[in-house]
Amino acid sequence: MITCLPDSYIESFIEEDIPYGDLTTHLLGLGEKNGRITFVTREETTLCCTEEAVRVLQKCGASVVSYMASGTKLSAGIEFLAVEGPASSLHAGWKVALNLLEYASGIASRTKRIVEKCKAVNSTLSVVTTRKSFPGTKKIAIKAITAGGALPHRLGLSESVLVFKQHTVFLGGLAAFLGSVSELKQRARETKIIVEADTVEEALLIARSGADIVQLDKIGSNELSGAVMAIRTANPNILISAAGGINEANAVEYAAAGIDIIVLSSVYFGKPSDIGVSIQPI
Repeated sequence: MITCLPDSYIESFIEEDIPYGDLTTHLLGLGEKNGRITFVTREETTLCCTEEAVRVLQKCGASVVSYMASGTKLSAGIEFLAVEGPASSLHAGWKVALNLLEYASGIASRTKRIVEKCKAVNSTLSVVTTRKSFPGTKKIAIKAITAGGALPHRLGLSESVLVFKQHTVFLGGLAAFLGSVSELKQRARETKIIVEADTVEEALLIARSGADIVQLDKIGSNELSGAVMAIRTANPNILISAAGGINEANAVEYAAAGIDIIVLSSVYFGKPSDIGVSIQPI
């Protein structure tokens, strides 16, 4: 599912950073001198947006020498991208490419660590991410989480059915809504019906309704662990997901509870990857 961003995105990133040319490079008179720019990991990193970084530098007039694909996991000190061209081209694309790489790889690296840790204790677990990415960054965020081994929980409101209490409050409450789950499944035969629970008691009601997935929100891993068996007894076919406050520090505890799906937003926010850059004349 790792896809490339459209040209319009790449061009807008460049336009944002260099709308009228590079004054420093122009005044120093070094724009025509040939050079090489290389990007190196400074820490363990799962790469993301190397393809976009290449296209940024190419659109600025440079030529790719070598690069490693998004999703590649590297230790510190590994060169993963090298590009050559006029100094004016290298300086024009340098920071745009680096910003893309550091932010996207930060998301990918956090995701990869969580996926690996969780799979070690629950091999069938799915790690999925919410639609809480910062506005305007969704394409980058989705590419990054898939590079890290996760999948999107839902890309938006158009392709999934996830019923919150903010919906059922208009329908007479949770219990009243659950009586219509069978009808809802008939109307959306190709779509899983997910219903969120705020308590274990609500989760049991949802399980008995015939919903496809019960999503437990902000329920601690200890309480969740004790509830999984009861939920599966109520409906052996239901999938159990947990959401709310799950991050790298506690994800393994949730995975060990025996659930099917972890839903999180935390990977979108945190320190960018530390990537070193060198520009040298050739």
